[in-house]
Amino acid sequence: MAAPKGNQFWKLRSKHGRDRIFATPELLLEAAYEYFQWCIDNPLIEVDFRNTKNGLEKIELPKMRAFTIEGLTCYLHVNKVYFNDFEDGLRGKKDQLSKDFSEVITHVKGIIYRQKFEGAAAGFLNANIIARDLGLTESSETKHTGIPAPTNIIVSSKENADKLEKFLSNGPTAN
Repeated sequence: MAAPKGNQFWKLRSKHGRDRIFATPELLLEAAYEYFQWCIDNPLIEVDFRNTKNGLEKIELPKMRAFTIEGLTCYLHVNKVYFNDFEDGLRGKKDQLSKDFSEVITHVKGIIYRQKFEGAAAGFLNANIIARDLGLTESSETKHTGIPAPTNIIVSSKENADKLEKFLSNGPTAN
């Protein structure tokens, strides 16, 4: 059964909207540090096999786990959209709590960026994947010096040859 028209049941609510996941910036920072420590304590494991005098031996090689926003949000039990919306909602706010949350988020993102960059630079992470993720691209620029390369032009008639000669000596003209 639907609520009657013109009702004001919403006024009975004790609060409006969802509570923040973290009451203070310090709690958010502490949770982010816990995530970073979890990444360090739980490296990815590469399985390899080596020939030994006793036969083939299985070895496990720990690999650096990259810090990511996606991993952080999963660890915090929120999704990336929620996290981004929370950050976007802080922009332009002048109250101290919003400024503190913004500072913590900037700090955390800086740690994530630096860990990925340094891990890729040291060869612990795939440099191509990390460069794309961080928005780092290598571009090459080709400059044209204005001096055209020699070109052979084949013309089909004497009339076209004359037009081409006139064009090359005087520039284009209207017909």
